[in-house]
Amino acid sequence: MSIEKNMKEKTIDYLLRSTWMSVTKMYNEEAGKKGSTMATGFALISIDPEEGTPSTSLGPKMGIEATSLSRTLKTMEEKGLIVRKPNPEDGRGVLIYLTDFGVEMRDFSKQVVIGFDEAVNKSVSTEDLKAFKKVTNTILELINSKKIYVSDK
Repeated sequence: MSIEKNMKEKTIDYLLRSTWMSVTKMYNEEAGKKGSTMATGFALISIDPEEGTPSTSLGPKMGIEATSLSRTLKTMEEKGLIVRKPNPEDGRGVLIYLTDFGVEMRDFSKQVVIGFDEAVNKSVSTEDLKAFKKVTNTILELINSKKIYVSDK
């Protein structure tokens, strides 16, 4: 086995990326059974089913760029999952509401996520899950506090 291949398989970056790619593929396969995508499912879960959600808070909530969010919302509107209404508290803003079909698909999306969570919880010990969560939280803290790559400026 080459050094590069061995290193690639063991780096934290490789493990995170390859795992997330597999999770994404799995979610997209499940969403595809209902003619949807993971991005749409994630957006549905992020929208408050009763109060609606300001479009400006969806991007940060989902961790995606405005351009990608715009495309996703346009597709969701075309499929009859959401409606956009002016925000009565902010004339410039828009609130995103789920349609009845959107609520139905939101429930499906939630069940897919819960099913994944339950399968992992059944297969991984509580102790290992606690360690996993601790490590991933530490990685997030390191990145968010800019402690990994310090600028000389």
